[in-house]
Amino acid sequence: MSMLSFAAFSFWYPDASHPTLESVDLHVEEGELALVVGHTGSGKSTLLRAVNGLVPHFTGGHVEGVVLAGGRDPRDCPPREFAETVGVVGQDPLAGFVTDTVEEELAYGMEQLAVPPQVMRRRVEEVLDLMGIAPLRRRALRTLSGGEQQRVALGSVLTTSPRVLVLDEPTSALDPAAAEDALAAVLRLVHDLGVTVLAAEHRLERIVQYADSLVVIQGGRVSQGDPAQMLRDAPLAPPVVELGRLAGWSPLPLSVRDARRAAFPLRAMVAQLSPAVDRREVGDAVDGLVARSVSVRYGEAVAVRDVDLEVAPGEVVALMGRNGSGKSSLLWALQGTGRRSSGSVRVAGLDPARLSRADAARQITLVPQQATDLLYHDSVAAECRAADRAARVRPGTARELFARLVDESSIKDATHPRDLSDGQRLALALAVQLSSEPNVVLLDEPTRGLDYAAKARLREILESLVESGRAVVVATHDVEFVAHAAHRVVVMAEGEVVTSAPTQQALAASPIFASQVAKVMAPQAWLTVEQVAVALSDMEAARGAASFGTGARHG
Repeated sequence: MSMLSFAAFSFWYPDASHPTLESVDLHVEEGELALVVGHTGSGKSTLLRAVNGLVPHFTGGHVEGVVLAGGRDPRDCPPREFAETVGVVGQDPLAGFVTDTVEEELAYGMEQLAVPPQVMRRRVEEVLDLMGIAPLRRRALRTLSGGEQQRVALGSVLTTSPRVLVLDEPTSALDPAAAEDALAAVLRLVHDLGVTVLAAEHRLERIVQYADSLVVIQGGRVSQGDPAQMLRDAPLAPPVVELGRLAGWSPLPLSVRDARRAAFPLRAMVAQLSPAVDRREVGDAVDGLVARSVSVRYGEAVAVRDVDLEVAPGEVVALMGRNGSGKSSLLWALQGTGRRSSGSVRVAGLDPARLSRADAARQITLVPQQATDLLYHDSVAAECRAADRAARVRPGTARELFARLVDESSIKDATHPRDLSDGQRLALALAVQLSSEPNVVLLDEPTRGLDYAAKARLREILESLVESGRAVVVATHDVEFVAHAAHRVVVMAEGEVVTSAPTQQALAASPIFASQVAKVMAPQAWLTVEQVAVALSDMEAARGAASFGTGARHG
């Protein structure tokens, strides 16, 4: 019997006219890592929540079929009593913490299950070592980096000794190095302890090479199979797979190592070419964003130290760096409502901190990591109407922006924002903030919860913003998004700027922030599949022109 199985499972949310998931048959064996992929809002989180009974215990709705985890049906008992069978780690570890310190958080779940004290102590020590967080045991949770928080969240679930682990976007908030640490911890559980893992992740480039099976959700239907076979025709695929499709490699590579082995002929073919680089002219930074010697302090701690930053109209600047490097603190200081201990900020010559809220919003806006912080109303339509009124723009402007970011076919105007997926909530927050058409747009981790298609739509919106003369700053860990969308990269470490360079130069030369294509094509400076495709197309066209010219001369 499979450790985790769905049989003829269908689920309707309350008042829904059609099922979110329909006739799902899915089997995951013990010690297997199954990766769930699908477009934003396709039902991935619904599938994951059904494993421990949050669907339908918490959500309500109508269920047909059977779910079994470790031989138990989650509908037969409340989620709390199911914790020893299934452990769940959500997208935002900090939002799930209920205590103050690492050690207390590790013990909390066992306290709720009345585990004997001597057993609790032993399990805490074992998990501290297993997750490599023993030095953090007395640290306050809010002081940890994103990667450390993710490992603590995993550890707090593991102390209850679950047989099945459910992960929802486990690396979405992590920098590349922290993501590798978190995935290494998960793989240790799978390979050494035989834990069964069901994980949903939009950044397939980080995890697909480790998956034993791929679960694809399309239109409420679920299919499962070997990752390489499923990705051959899957609607979502990481860059190495797209490069393999372009080059006709078989089998398709799932890792950079496999792609490099297959790419030698491709590298030789394009060795004499250079990637196309966007050389558009941008405006004067004086009309955009100019920051000088900006510092942010929280008591004795310095989050941002003497940062200079200029962003011109028509330019997208990516702000990168490990978790805790000061990116978010800098964005809030630039926006005007956050702390700024020293330094100056000017947006089109004005200091946003000295403007009224309404006037500042027309100059500069910030979409924070937690999109729900910007959503106050009880429906999508109400949020969009309020945004249009506040921005004094044509009614329907925010709704149109929202429609450009997500597939809204299943989203009704009356839908409450809390009933949207994380990616859909982010898209709504983006639409609300962008409706005022500010001169400078600041985005903090805007691709969290977005699939590749939604990221492409976000790039189109950023492109339209810069074409209309806006300046854009994007703080992100998403290397692939930066490779496509940014004109310049600024890397921070310990509150300081350590790199400021054109995207091509910054990413191609970095072992940490390089895109998958950059790693495959190194030492050549290609960043994206699209750049390689254009080069191959140009070569084909040149050969065709040469053949035509030769034929004409012979004629």
